Amino acid sequence: MKAYELLFIVAPTIDDETRAAVMKRIDATITGVEGTVDNVDNWGKRKLAYEINGLTDGDYTLIDFHAEPANIAEIDRVLRITDAVVRHMIVNRPDRD
Repeated sequence: MKAYELLFIVAPTIDDETRAAVMKRIDATITGVEGTVDNVDNWGKRKLAYEINGLTDGDYTLIDFHAEPANIAEIDRVLRITDAVVRHMIVNRPDRD
């Protein structure tokens, strides 16, 4: 398995229950493709570099995980169809393999 980082942004106006549901769905997707979540770091509310869909702030979360490279497409697909996720990025971290 290879090491990856996932950074995703949700609207800061979203309630805690919806935010927890998004996190649970992402966690379930990673473990569903036989990956492991190593660390979850909530960065909190930060200013966006540019306006996205009328938002100037976003609530950032960074997840470190291990998964097979073939399963990254499924994680990306789930993030794209999750309405609460404004933006996301998955990066390979070969220094953490």
